[in-house]
Amino acid sequence: MKVAIISDLHSNREALDAVFAHIDQQGLKTVYCLGDVVGYGPEPEYCVDLVRARCTFCLLGNHDEALFRDASDFNPHARGAIEYTRACMQPQWYSSPEKKARWRWLKALPLSKSEGRFVFVHGSTRDPVREYVLSTDGFLNPDKLRGIFASFESVAVAGHTHHPGMHDESLRFHGLAGESTLRLSMAEASKYFVNVGSVGQPRDSDNRAAYAVLEANGPGKPAAVTWHRVAYDFQTTQHKILKTGQLSEVLARRLALGK
Repeated sequence: MKVAIISDLHSNREALDAVFAHIDQQGLKTVYCLGDVVGYGPEPEYCVDLVRARCTFCLLGNHDEALFRDASDFNPHARGAIEYTRACMQPQWYSSPEKKARWRWLKALPLSKSEGRFVFVHGSTRDPVREYVLSTDGFLNPDKLRGIFASFESVAVAGHTHHPGMHDESLRFHGLAGESTLRLSMAEASKYFVNVGSVGQPRDSDNRAAYAVLEANGPGKPAAVTWHRVAYDFQTTQHKILKTGQLSEVLARRLALGK
């Protein structure tokens, strides 16, 4: 198994196109999406259509879920983006079949997937949609992280925090630290929690899109994960956000900062 894994696209067309171009350059044919296709950004329908066309599966993220439930626990910028996305995407009786199909697809997204030793979620294996597994949990909240490690068998793969990297069983977090590529092996007898990072809104002070490639090499051989950072035209995305007249300017500014 060698698959590309994307997450937290957040309606960012430019970032998603750049990541898919990078995936195609590597000759990878299989892509999994861990959710949050929508939210924050200006082009939700484009991103939904591309994920539907290109990904083997897509999971439900908290921003995807918020379209169909209360988003009162979101900050004002995120809540406003959900309202904008709902206005763009929610079909009426007279809407086109394509619009209705997008809405049905988002509403039916699964919470998790398992494949061999890997379990895929958006948030955590305890709460697949909403729980954050933070890069700092190993030293700020070790009991929480131990509980999460106890909730899965081998390797959990998630997004949600927008921080690419991996926790091992010592609770240490291995991040990219500004590198364009990082490859880490995963011993067969050990547990790992992998975060693939965010395509559409990185928050680790690096404004390049992030995604991961997962390799499983068969019994007796260590699996591996490789993260890639991909530069994209975030200025165009910023301009589109501001042009909506509805999305917060904060959502545009943060793309340049990677925060």
